[in-house]
Amino acid sequence: GFRTRSSLRATARPRADLMLVSDAAGPSAAAVMARAGAENFPVASRVLPRRVRAHLLAVYGFARLVDELGDATRDGSSAAGRLAALDELERELDRALDGRATDPLLVRLQPTLRECGLGREPFVRLIEANRMDQRVNRYETWEQLRSYCALSADPVGEIVLHVFGKASAERIALSDSVCTALQVAEHLQDVAEDVAAGRFYIPAEDLARFRATHEDVRAFVALEHAAPSVAQGVRGALAFEVERARSLLREGAPLIDTLRGRERLAVAAFVAGGHAALDAIERVGYDVRRGAPRASSTRRLLALARVLADHSRGRSWRPHAQHA
Repeated sequence: GFRTRSSLRATARPRADLMLVSDAAGPSAAAVMARAGAENFPVASRVLPRRVRAHLLAVYGFARLVDELGDATRDGSSAAGRLAALDELERELDRALDGRATDPLLVRLQPTLRECGLGREPFVRLIEANRMDQRVNRYETWEQLRSYCALSADPVGEIVLHVFGKASAERIALSDSVCTALQVAEHLQDVAEDVAAGRFYIPAEDLARFRATHEDVRAFVALEHAAPSVAQGVRGALAFEVERARSLLREGAPLIDTLRGRERLAVAAFVAGGHAALDAIERVGYDVRRGAPRASSTRRLLALARVLADHSRGRSWRPHAQHA
């Protein structure tokens, strides 16, 4: 999902329900593009035609709004208030599908819904993921987390394929693997931020493989003087999740070969962004306590070059033994 912070907000009506209110007329395309550039999943890649970029920016604005409304750290918000705001957003989505939206970001989304033949289902899944964040703050198994990613991440790839006019069952299945991998990578980058919000996205069963627990993750992030075995266990689990995300990227990478031209390049950039993010986590020795490890633009470009080179020879990406 798009879990970066935004300036979008919800304010209360005099009535019991909520109305969504975006800053001014919503963020400018330039402002959204600037934030999109920091994402592992660059939804509005500059290589794409202007019309496609406009549609993807509209989708990005919606996804940012969903995440803002579901953000547990939003000032003055409660779980009940966040759920009410998400319910109102779903109603506003239905109005947008009928061409009657009032919130600026949903008004911006209306042409995309109409021109790309998009239905409500993938958008509602993004909303449902944020509802789940109000009810669930830790995951016991990989299957549970995978089901969450099916709500929080996979719909984005499906929407993108619809915008490209290339949505098929085969492509969507491959896209799901890529999107889940990107979500896992983001979870790993943002462990410290998520723990501060009381959320744990590393499954307990995976931590247990390395004799660690969610409470050990909390202690690790807090820089407490835990036993060396605790830090070793948490880092081991992080390394395990990095390899899981790499495996998912490899599973989904054949999507690149089903596309041509700019769309192929954009999807290759999505895959490369995931690998570059995982490389960044490895480079810091899985020490995610002091902030999210991020790949530089240069490293992302190098990763893209390797992905394209591998796929030009009909191979899937394989991580290099050493990351320069």
